[in-house]
Amino acid sequence: MSAALADALDRLLPQTQCTRCGYPGCRPYAEALAAGAADIDQCPPGGLPTAAGLARLLGREPKPVSSAHGAEGPPRVAVIDESVCIGCAKCLPACPVDAIVGARRQLHTVIAAECSGCELCLPPCPVDCITLVEAGDSPLALAALRRRADQYRDRIRARAERATARAAHRALHFAQHAPDGVEP
Repeated sequence: MSAALADALDRLLPQTQCTRCGYPGCRPYAEALAAGAADIDQCPPGGLPTAAGLARLLGREPKPVSSAHGAEGPPRVAVIDESVCIGCAKCLPACPVDAIVGARRQLHTVIAAECSGCELCLPPCPVDCITLVEAGDSPLALAALRRRADQYRDRIRARAERATARAAHRALHFAQHAPDGVEP
């Protein structure tokens, strides 16, 4: 697999991180495409335009998105019904772009301009207060969503770096404060 090819493929993907392609995010899907382990028709959020771009880059024939990965549709964003939200905070770690704000036992809300519409916040919500609505003429219309892919990619990278730093901090703290004879 060529890292340069994976980079080029990743730049074509919408960066919604929805996992509908069967991979844990857009970058792993791009790497699988570069390695020849995935097909170009696995990205419903990107739809036919993305599949066509992937086909061009890989020298393949274009084809529509496979129904096995979901239906292509208009860009959507999550909306939280704040009158139903119980503040459980289960949606917060599910959002790969950190577009949901709130704290435990507090109401949560979605920053629509940051939401990639990935749907990953829906399953963890115990009260089903999150719905997806079409982005329509909002700034998240399809063309704008594509332009925002770099921003999403940066937010995902920053989130992963924060998680790594937190884990390292916790491990160091535990190592410094562990009782004698207890291994971390």
